Amino acid sequence: MLDRIGSAAIRGFDEFLYSLGFFVQVLKESALLFRRGQVGFRVLVMQILFTGIEALGIAAAMALAIGAAINLIGSSLLAEFGQGKLMYTILIVVIARELGPLLTAFIVIARSGTAIATELGGMAVGHEIEAYVAVGVNPISYLAAPRFLGVVVSMLVLDIYFNVFGLMGSFAVVQLLRPIGFEEYFRSLFAALAPGDLLLGFAKSLVFGVIISVVSLYRGFAVEGSVTEVPVAGIRAVGSSFMLCILAEVVMTAILYLG
Repeated sequence: MLDRIGSAAIRGFDEFLYSLGFFVQVLKESALLFRRGQVGFRVLVMQILFTGIEALGIAAAMALAIGAAINLIGSSLLAEFGQGKLMYTILIVVIARELGPLLTAFIVIARSGTAIATELGGMAVGHEIEAYVAVGVNPISYLAAPRFLGVVVSMLVLDIYFNVFGLMGSFAVVQLLRPIGFEEYFRSLFAALAPGDLLLGFAKSLVFGVIISVVSLYRGFAVEGSVTEVPVAGIRAVGSSFMLCILAEVVMTAILYLG
């Protein structure tokens, strides 16, 4: 039993070191991406299109629903205690700081994390990655780096989009059920909004984007040759990304409130 536990611990440590080296290599190649011309840039644009632009609809719907729910519940419950103004602070904390970046990350994981892992896994099974290596091309440069940057940029864009619809767009939804004065709403909202709230949300989106892209790329490249490994790579990419993003959320929130 102790031998098996020790072997598993050693394998886990070896995988951690390998993944850390992979992450460093992706960062290095991403910094040099734009020196390589049109190929990498085209992949980057297509990744932003798929991860960011095509996810705007679901992000907007989710942000509107959450923002409207907070407005409706907050204006009802807090008014009973004479604390109606706290609704705007709660709205900002929940959307800009906490749920906005995390829910955006979940959207990206479900769509792009799976797609990246399975796409690269399929390329490994089809020996396309070996072909890159055979002709002297680093697959990290042309396959990983553009996707890494595309996911990170898309996460930041989606977070801004989520904030706009959650904090401002939900006002239109609330007007249909519980009218609030336009001037009162936005004056109170911007009074409660601090630059630190937005910066924290952007920082979380950046970290989540890095986690999702690196994990998905790593799982995709880890496919060795069997077709049955491709869906497994997608499942592992989703599971690992979910766990690491939630862990990062907890750590960053703890640092904010306990530091």
